[in-house]
Amino acid sequence: MKILILGAAGMVGRKLAERLAKDARIGGIPISHAVLHDIVAPVAPAGAPFGSECHASDFSLPGAAEKLISSRPDVIFHLAAIVSGEAEADFEKGYRINLDGTRALFDAIRRIGDGYCPRVVFTSSIAVFGAPFPQAIGDEFFTTPLTSYGTQKAIGELLLADYTRRGFFDGIGIRLPTICVRPGLPNKAASGFFSNICREPLAGKEAVLPVSEDVMHWHASPRAAVGFLIHAASIDGAKVGPRRNLTMPGLACTVGQQIEALRKVGGEKVVARIKRERDPVIEKIVAGWPRNFDAKRSVALGFRAEATFEDILKVHIDDELGGKIV
Repeated sequence: MKILILGAAGMVGRKLAERLAKDARIGGIPISHAVLHDIVAPVAPAGAPFGSECHASDFSLPGAAEKLISSRPDVIFHLAAIVSGEAEADFEKGYRINLDGTRALFDAIRRIGDGYCPRVVFTSSIAVFGAPFPQAIGDEFFTTPLTSYGTQKAIGELLLADYTRRGFFDGIGIRLPTICVRPGLPNKAASGFFSNICREPLAGKEAVLPVSEDVMHWHASPRAAVGFLIHAASIDGAKVGPRRNLTMPGLACTVGQQIEALRKVGGEKVVARIKRERDPVIEKIVAGWPRNFDAKRSVALGFRAEATFEDILKVHIDDELGGKIV
């Protein structure tokens, strides 16, 4: 099995490559070769029992997608995207990467023809939903995004479903929760503070909370996100049916509940490192986001996430801090 990971230099892409290097197979089928791609050069995972190539380019440019799929990968993980805050700040860039790049990839696959029909795993987002919301968003709730990023992802979902219906590829779209706790440095995602108020204090640093503690959101860990991707790569498409885009399971909790979980795991000295500085721009963006889901379809199909925010914090401590808190 040959695989292609677009967005392989990002946090989730890197963790996916590392997990696949460890597992060496998807759905019981051995991986023979991997192509890793991003706008900056990814790093091949250490110890992989299969060959890897790493490439850096803008996949939205003419001809770039064709080169990436020239080896006819069996599974394509499409994680490449401009994050929510940057897509809102830079309208043209957001549409060029998140929409035009996605369609360029899909069309490059379509034009190969000759029976080529890879599994395409497309990372969408809960940003495809817009207010007003029910208490918990079910699988029948419509997509009415209130951000450019959400709009770009929603269009990508429609394209994925239609190209799958036409037999150009076998697509599965997964709407990721906000991934928390993200390792590394803060990025331009408007949701970044959800991770910042946990990651920085656990590492002995101060963090800014720009919203009120009653803000509720939908979370899953990076480890769960990688599990979603791998499961989506091997799931039986017939069981998914024609509705190819799935809301992933997660955990709904308020910022206040996040902080209480942080207090239980790290103590008062860790929580004291959070500084409250309200940001009206961030608050306005967050106000239009969904808060809670009833993801029955994905759970029934075998996707799994954490049950408590303490579990999410422990994943971060184990995977990123060597089990230790500063």
